[in-house]
Amino acid sequence: MNRGARQNGNMATDKIRRGVARFQKRVYPKQRDFFQKLALGQRPSVLFITCSDSRIDPSLLTQSKPGELFICRVIGNLVPRHPDLPGGVSATIEYAVAVLRVTEVIVCGHTDCGVMKGVLNPESVKVLPKVSRWLKFAKAARLAASKERRPGDDAEFLLTLTEQNVIEQLKNLRTHPSVAARLREGNLRLHGWVYDIAEGIVSSYDEEQRKFCPAHLFKKAAK
Repeated sequence: MNRGARQNGNMATDKIRRGVARFQKRVYPKQRDFFQKLALGQRPSVLFITCSDSRIDPSLLTQSKPGELFICRVIGNLVPRHPDLPGGVSATIEYAVAVLRVTEVIVCGHTDCGVMKGVLNPESVKVLPKVSRWLKFAKAARLAASKERRPGDDAEFLLTLTEQNVIEQLKNLRTHPSVAARLREGNLRLHGWVYDIAEGIVSSYDEEQRKFCPAHLFKKAAK
């Protein structure tokens, strides 16, 4: 690592350390009782599955407090079908649904997603074997998007792909035994969202209309 890279890295970690120091000095003391209550256990009501993209902050987006969201972050907000790839995503879903007993699951995609761009242009990620393998879980979304709109590199097709990817991941969620059981019981709801980073708008999937609508117009969760 060259000197410039080390300096940049040090600057980044220094900023994070200063943030921790401000939290410990200014934030925590004002909310000591709240954090001590959190230390006794968690009871989140929502499992929030979203992309690892650094521009997405689930708590900021939903204006939620610590303890309210159980968050699963993975590139492309992809949910492998059960039992295709037992791993961290599947384990997180099972724990949230079967143990924590969340009542809502949100799959949230976003605009300008690098994974969706990779789905459109597989050659661009060919040198990344793990990423390339992961993208296979978005193939169904690519096929669905192609039926909705003529394939291309334009922004409209990318948005269609992003929306279809959320729909396909909701389908995959339903294959997980813990999710399927709770859906049969009628005490779990699934939601599909797409977050527009530039506009700050969240659109929700309406199964009745079979399209994404601004969140404030959204009427019913996917069943």
